[in-house]
Amino acid sequence: MDEVDRKISDFVQRNGRASNAEIAEVAGVSVSTANERLRRLAGTGVVSQWRGVLDPQRVGAGLCVFVMIDMAYDGEEQACERLCQCDEVQELHHISGPHSYLMKVRVADTRALQDFIQTVVKPMKAVLKTETLVSLSTQKETSVVSIPVPYMAGG
Repeated sequence: MDEVDRKISDFVQRNGRASNAEIAEVAGVSVSTANERLRRLAGTGVVSQWRGVLDPQRVGAGLCVFVMIDMAYDGEEQACERLCQCDEVQELHHISGPHSYLMKVRVADTRALQDFIQTVVKPMKAVLKTETLVSLSTQKETSVVSIPVPYMAGG
């Protein structure tokens, strides 16, 4: 990934509806070059999705919760597959430390949270224990990835 690819990738992840001319201007290349670069970035999987980002409050999913899950090895793979299929689950991370997984969930309210934990998460064979942390407010939430610039020796 060279400097032009970094500029294009960073710009489109922040401005997904930008025109090809705007992308080209930011990258300092022609529109056709920007088009070809963007096509290649999408083809290689660097740009993996095009989507709209919704405001959770406005769509009725205002409660953000983080759930630490302790799992047994037996049934762990199936539990993860099932959790990844749940619309409420935004993220599921296998983590180090005293817990097995960190799961980010968005639901309408605490009643919906309790229902999700009691009917979906806890009945799974691999789930040994959960610890739930409710987010009181969100200062930053983004899917933007900071693209590191490669280290150049002597430069």
